[in-house]
Amino acid sequence: MAGKQRGKLGKWLDKKGIKQEWIVKETKLARSTVSDICSGRRTPTTPTLKKLMGALRKVDRNAKVDDFFDI
Repeated sequence: MAGKQRGKLGKWLDKKGIKQEWIVKETKLARSTVSDICSGRRTPTTPTLKKLMGALRKVDRNAKVDDFFDI
């Protein structure tokens, strides 16, 4: 992923070795939405945030919204 713009979520996924595709499958969100959020181009809406956090907590049950987003 060299040269790819990454937001906090994208960097976390890279560190954990998790593909964005896993998030797409877990959350049923559009691939473009996940890509935009991982790159920091988009801030998730509340329903999207709930889906994301549900998936992320399967990996790290202590994950908090402010670990990934400045909301």
